[in-house]
Amino acid sequence: MLTVDGSRLEGGGQIVRLAVALSAISEKPVTVTRIRQNREKPGLAPQHIAAIRAVAGACDAECLGLSPHSSEITFTPGRIRRADLRIDPGTAGSIPLILQAWLPVALRAGGSITVTGGTEVAWSPTIDYLDSVLAPVLRRAGASIAIEVLERGYYPRGGGRVCVRVEPSRPGPVVIPEGEGRGCGIASCSAGLPAHVVERQAGAARDLLEEELSLSCTATLDARRGGASTGSSITVWSGAKGAVALGKRGLPAEEVGRTAARALARECRSPGTVDVHLADQLLIYLACYGGEYSTHTLSMHARTACWILSEFGYPVGCRANDVVEFSA
Repeated sequence: MLTVDGSRLEGGGQIVRLAVALSAISEKPVTVTRIRQNREKPGLAPQHIAAIRAVAGACDAECLGLSPHSSEITFTPGRIRRADLRIDPGTAGSIPLILQAWLPVALRAGGSITVTGGTEVAWSPTIDYLDSVLAPVLRRAGASIAIEVLERGYYPRGGGRVCVRVEPSRPGPVVIPEGEGRGCGIASCSAGLPAHVVERQAGAARDLLEEELSLSCTATLDARRGGASTGSSITVWSGAKGAVALGKRGLPAEEVGRTAARALARECRSPGTVDVHLADQLLIYLACYGGEYSTHTLSMHARTACWILSEFGYPVGCRANDVVEFSA
C-alpha cells in the first residue's frame, strides 16, 4: 500500500485526483493522508469525492473515507474496464477537474461519463479549454475523445452537464512542435444572459489579439437561454497555449474578453510549446506514453505532479533553465 501525503507541495485536490488516477493505472492501492490540511476548509469537498468516484467507477475500486471533510482516503483499484458513468457532486464543483481524474484512466478501456456541476468555475480550466487545448494534444497522439456540453453551469448554482466519450487507445508520445498553431480560436459562452454578452466578449478578445499578436481568430459563440445558473466565460487559444476568463456582475463583457486575450498574449510571448497550466495537466500522459514539451515556468502544480508520478514509479525528466523542459 502506497501512502501519499496530501499536504505536500501544492497541497490541494490535485494530489487526490492524480493519486487515484495513478492507482488505477498502476493497479497499486493508495492511501492519501492529510488531505488539503492547510486549506481554509480542509479535507474532501464534494468535487473531490465526485472525482474519486469517477475513477473508481472505471476500475471497480474499493474506497474508504469518502465523506465530506474527510482527511484520509484509501483507494484499492480493480481492473480497468469499460464503463458508462453518471457523476453529480451536488454542487457547482468543476466538471473539468473531475474529468481530469477520469480521462487518463478511461482511455485504457474506453467508456463514457456524464458529469453535472460547473462547466466554467474559478480556479479551474473551462470545459472549452479541455476540448480545445488539452484534448487536441491527446487526439493528435492517437486518443479518441469526444466532449459534448449539454448545459452550461456557473457558480454558485451549477447545473452544467457534460458528456465525454472515449474509445480504448494507447496514444503515442506527447509532442508539440515549436511554433505550431499561429491560428487562434475563441469560445465565448454564457447562460441566462443577453446574446450580446458573448458577442462583446469575443469582439474585445479578437481585437486585442489581432493588434498585439497579429493573430487571426475564429470565434464560436454559445449563448444559452435556459439552465439553472447565470454567468459567462471566454476561452482563447493558439495551438497548445490557452487562457480563460470568467464574467462577474459589474464587470464589462469587453474586459472579460480582454483579460483572457492578455493572458494568452503573455503565454504566446513566453518561451515554450505549451502554456504553464497545460504543462502540469499533460504530465500524467507524458509519464504514461512518453514524449516531450516545454513551458516558461515550473509551477507548483507541475512540481507536485512530478513528485506524485515518481512515487508511483513514473518518473518524468524536468530541466529548468531559461525554459522548462519535460520529457519521458
